[in-house]
Amino acid sequence: MERIFGRTNGLKPSEKKRLVNLYNRRVPPNRLLTAELARTLAALSAELGKPIALLLDRGGRVLRVAVGDARELPVPESALVETRLSGYRLLHTHLGAGGLSRPDLSVLFLHRLDVIAALDVVQGQPGPLHLALLSPPKAIEEDWQILPSRPYHEYLDWDLGAAVAALEEELSRQARILDLRDGAGERAVLVGIDRGEGVQAEMDLAELVELARTAGAVVAHKELVYRPSLDPRYAVGRGKVDELVSQAYHQNAGTLIFGIELSPAQARELEAVTGLKVLDRTQLILDIFAQHARTPEAKVQVELAQLKYLLPRLVGQGRALSRLGGGIGTRGPGETKLELDRRRLQDRIAELSRKLKEISLRRQEARRQRDRAGVPIVGVVGYTNAGKTTLMHALARKGDQGENKLFATLRPLTRRGFLPGLGEVLYTDTVGFIRRMPEDLLEAFRSTLEELRDADVLLHVLDASQEGALERYQVVEALLAELGVEAPRILVLSKADAAGGFDLEFLKERLGGLPVSALKGQGLEELKQAIAGRLRAMGVRPAAWACPPAAAYAVE
Repeated sequence: MERIFGRTNGLKPSEKKRLVNLYNRRVPPNRLLTAELARTLAALSAELGKPIALLLDRGGRVLRVAVGDARELPVPESALVETRLSGYRLLHTHLGAGGLSRPDLSVLFLHRLDVIAALDVVQGQPGPLHLALLSPPKAIEEDWQILPSRPYHEYLDWDLGAAVAALEEELSRQARILDLRDGAGERAVLVGIDRGEGVQAEMDLAELVELARTAGAVVAHKELVYRPSLDPRYAVGRGKVDELVSQAYHQNAGTLIFGIELSPAQARELEAVTGLKVLDRTQLILDIFAQHARTPEAKVQVELAQLKYLLPRLVGQGRALSRLGGGIGTRGPGETKLELDRRRLQDRIAELSRKLKEISLRRQEARRQRDRAGVPIVGVVGYTNAGKTTLMHALARKGDQGENKLFATLRPLTRRGFLPGLGEVLYTDTVGFIRRMPEDLLEAFRSTLEELRDADVLLHVLDASQEGALERYQVVEALLAELGVEAPRILVLSKADAAGGFDLEFLKERLGGLPVSALKGQGLEELKQAIAGRLRAMGVRPAAWACPPAAAYAVE
C-alpha cells in the first residue's frame, strides 16, 4: 500500500483508503489539475477538516499524498541540474482564504518545483486557485512570481507545460550568459564567517576564494557573515541560509562552501534545507590534495585523511553519499568507498596506516643513505603558493618551474645543487602549510614532513607580495614547532619584484630575511652565500672540488 505522509493520527481506515486512492489519479501532462480531482480534494479535505497535499511528476502521476500543508509533503531528492527545475508540481488545499503562504513559497523555491498551487475549499467545494512559479534568476526580481488568483475552473486549460518550458529556457539562457562572463565550471557561493577577527576574517575569505578556484570552482558569489557565535544547526542562522540559497539561485550555483569546518549535524541540516551541495573548508582542502596527488604515496596520504574525515560523518549522509557525477568535494577515494559501512571503513583506514608506516620506514632508510654520503640538506618550507618550487628550480637549476596555485606540490622533491666554495648540497621541498591545517591531513603527511627534521638548514620561504605575510610567517613557524623541527632558519622574502617597497622594508625590519625574486634571478647569489655561511658555521667543510661538475645538475 502507498504511504500517506503528514498528520495521519486519528484517521479512520476508510479515510486512509480514500487518501490512498488518490495515487490512482492521473492529470494530463500539460495541465495542473482536472475538475474531478479538484472536487475530490475539496470534498475530502472538508470531511477530514485538514488540508491535503499532492506531489505530481511531469507525466501527471501522483507520487506522494500527505495530510497537511505543503511543508508536510516530503519532496524526493532529484538529480538536480542547476539550469533545470525539479520536475515536480505540488497541489494542496487550504481550508480558508488567504492565498499562498510564505512557507508555501519557500517550498517552491527550495525544491525548485515546476509550480505550487493552493486550492481554497469553500463549504466543501473547490474555490479560488492560487499559483506561483519561480522567477527567472535576475537579481532585480523576486525569487518567485505569483499568478492572479482565479476560480479553479479558469485554470483547467492553463498550459503548464508551456510555462515550465519557457522558464527552463530562460534558466538555460541565464546560465550561458554567466558561463560566458565567468567561465564554465562548478559554480559556488562562498561563505566566510567573522567571529570577531576583523581583517583576519577578510583575509581568510580571500584565501577561501583561492582554494575554491584551485579546486576548479567558479566563484559566483562570496559573502562575509558576522557571527560571534555559530548557530548549532545552520552555522550562520536560518535567515542567512535562505539569503544564500537565493544568491545561489540567481547566480546559477549548485554548491555552498563555508570557510570553517562544519560539524556533521550542521552539514546534514544545511544540505537538507538548501538542496545544494554543502562543503566546508576542510573538504575543499582535501579535494585539492586529491587532485594533485600523483604518486602512490600521496594518494595513500590523501585517501587516509579523507576517510578519517568521513568516518564520523557516515550517519545520515543521505544526499552527500548518493550524489553522482563527481565534482568538488567528491574526488579521492571514490563513490564506492564513500558508501562503505563503518567497519569496512575502519579496516581501510588501518590498511592505509600500515602502508604509510612502510613508506615512512623506506624514507628513513633513504635518509640514512644520504647521511652516510655526507651531503648537507637544505629544507625548503613555507606557506602554500609562497614560491618554494620556483625557488628550488632557480637554486638547483633542475625540476619544475612551479605553478601559481595552492598545494601544487605534495610529494617531497629532492634536487642536487651546488654552493660556490662549499660543494654539493641537497634541496628538499615539502607540502605547503596553511592556516588551520586539517588535523587529519597533517597527521597523514607527518611522514613526509619528517624530512624537515633531518635538514641542516631550513629556507623559510615567505611571499613578500602577499597581504598578511606576517601572519603567514607565524602560521608556518607554529607548525614547525608542532612538528618538532629545530633546524636553523634562513628567511627568504620571495617574489620581491612584485612586493611593494614599503611592505618589503616592513618585513625586513620585523623579521629580517633576504629579498629574492626566483623568476628574475634577483638575490639568488646572496642567498647561496648565506646558506654556505650558515653551513660552514655548523662545521660543514668544503668538498674536494671547488667547481660544480657537469653532472651536478643532471642527477636528481
